[in-house]
Amino acid sequence: MKKFFNDYMNDLIKLERWQIVGIISLVVVISGVFGWIYEFIFYFINSGFKTFYYRGANFLPWINIYATGAIMIYILTRKFKKKPLLVFFISAISTGVLEYFAGAMMYKFGNGLRCWDYNTEILNFLNIDGYVCLRSVTFFGLSALFLMYLIIPFCIYLSKKIPKKPFLIISVSLCIIFLFDEFYNLIFARVLHLPRARDVYEKIGYKYMDYYKYK
Repeated sequence: MKKFFNDYMNDLIKLERWQIVGIISLVVVISGVFGWIYEFIFYFINSGFKTFYYRGANFLPWINIYATGAIMIYILTRKFKKKPLLVFFISAISTGVLEYFAGAMMYKFGNGLRCWDYNTEILNFLNIDGYVCLRSVTFFGLSALFLMYLIIPFCIYLSKKIPKKPFLIISVSLCIIFLFDEFYNLIFARVLHLPRARDVYEKIGYKYMDYYKYK
């Protein structure tokens, strides 16, 4: 395993196209679930250890911006794997920019909608317009190290150990399931007036963080 990690760090592992597809699919799933777990725990702490909130807008425990951020981190930092500090800062800055503009665009085009507002949360040092703060970008930078030095090498390792067909079936199927859940709740349920995850979960007693409306 040590040799495998050294080969990964030195870009000595050659991947075929099907392996790349499977690895990206796994990263999308794992990073989205990781973000959901983080927010589930953080907002429990933010509530004063009183209430668990279901985060995201899907039936499955997955948040899209974390998956987007993970792919962006990999693209921006894969050539700098030997410099963890640089990986940290590139990731913290780039994901901070992503978070800020995602929040700002949601506010502008969502009629004042805000799915998070750091003005109302704990540990919101160096808060910029409620969209990004030092705590969030620090966490994203640390998560990038976890991604680049554990998750992605593990996914590559699986692609080498599991035969092509089962690896692709498992990885791509999982990704499709999570993405279908996302698009169903984001688009299909609204257009076709079908029940959304938030509505269903609220009916059975799950608590959601309230979305903020400023217009």
